Amino acid sequence: MMSIHRWLFGRAVSAALLVLAMAGGAGVSVAADTSPTAGATLAGTAGCGRAPTLTSGTHTIQSNGKSRSFILSIPENYDNTRQYRLIFGFHWLGGTAGQVAGGGSDGDVYAHYGLRRLADNSAIFVAPQGLNNGWGNSGGEDVTFVDDMIRRIDNDLCVDTTQRFALGFSYGGAMSYALACARPNVFRAVAAIAAPGGISGCSGGTQPFAYMGIHGINDNIGAGRGMRDRFVRNNGCTPQNPPEPAPGSRTHITTAYSGCREGYPVVWAAFDGGHQQGPVDGCAGCESGARSWVKQEVWSFFTGAEPNPNPPDPTTFRLRSQSADRCLDVSGANSSNGAQMIIWDCHTGTNQRFTQTGQTLRVMDRCLDVPNDAAPGTRARIWDCTGGANQQWNVNTDGTVSNVRTGLCLDVNGGSTANGAAVIVWSCHTGVNQRWARA
Repeated sequence: MMSIHRWLFGRAVSAALLVLAMAGGAGVSVAADTSPTAGATLAGTAGCGRAPTLTSGTHTIQSNGKSRSFILSIPENYDNTRQYRLIFGFHWLGGTAGQVAGGGSDGDVYAHYGLRRLADNSAIFVAPQGLNNGWGNSGGEDVTFVDDMIRRIDNDLCVDTTQRFALGFSYGGAMSYALACARPNVFRAVAAIAAPGGISGCSGGTQPFAYMGIHGINDNIGAGRGMRDRFVRNNGCTPQNPPEPAPGSRTHITTAYSGCREGYPVVWAAFDGGHQQGPVDGCAGCESGARSWVKQEVWSFFTGAEPNPNPPDPTTFRLRSQSADRCLDVSGANSSNGAQMIIWDCHTGTNQRFTQTGQTLRVMDRCLDVPNDAAPGTRARIWDCTGGANQQWNVNTDGTVSNVRTGLCLDVNGGSTANGAAVIVWSCHTGVNQRWARA
């Protein structure tokens, strides 16, 4: 990722770490003090310790005299003694709760704006359905709907009341902003992606609140800056004009404001693009939530995960499968000719670190290779670099990686998502099991 990280959202708290460790918090990289008051401890709901009646799926409640619905995603290994984060994801104008909960065309890897996989069963997710597929919030009715959902969830499930978050794209970003204004003591932080101003309202909006804005430089960016600047003022941050990428740079810049009141950061991520929820670095106009940097930036902001203090060499990269969310890997870290390619959990080992020289993709001092006569279904492998067309690859803007000699694409066999699944070449169809992102 071509981002600039300049912040630490919270400081690790030993008590919080202990609680998470006892609760089996696998996948949570940092337990941070993200409560509104420094040093606050976890604060559970009435649902803690109770056998839940709510299940994952669609639920309907009455709110402000209207029937309203939401989709709930509860961790598979839900433990009613563990206090979970609660994350609301609001859809865009014309979108649906189902598109947020299911990840739309990107599938499960982008479910709940990509955060569900990153949470790794550490959070409860809510995808509410807006009236007329929007968030007009007439008379504050959508904020009331959120209040009613929280009440229902808190009474049944075990939630950490200091760890409620919201995010959304476009109209959903505006709704998240409305909650930052109206419910600063209920939500811990929000992330507004390409929000077109305060069209869902801003009742209140005078208290400090942790806020992240994400906006394309070609997309009415003044509206996003204005929303951001409200919390720059409220949080006592040092005013600045944060750097933004140049047109044509195909990248993004993430900046944290300095001087903010402790526990109330403001983060601004501007990218070279338009009205998008899933911009992809290095790719002009590309839209893919699964391949985008946005989900990781938001997750880091919400959870307090620190940037990697030892980032990989920027000239090297991994290739992450969009369908499996695992990385292209030389099986067993075997550097011999003919060692086969698989997918595996992403790590920083040399058997997942690639460089690109011309059209060759190199790993462990060998080249990614298929035989000259490779047919669909042939395993991808590594081999001594020869310069042949069978070792040359086109890294395409749609995320596919095609072999110059055969015209076939790198493919996770059968669409498997399991560690060790074979990587083959197959006729190109741009399905999610043929799309790869640099990571």
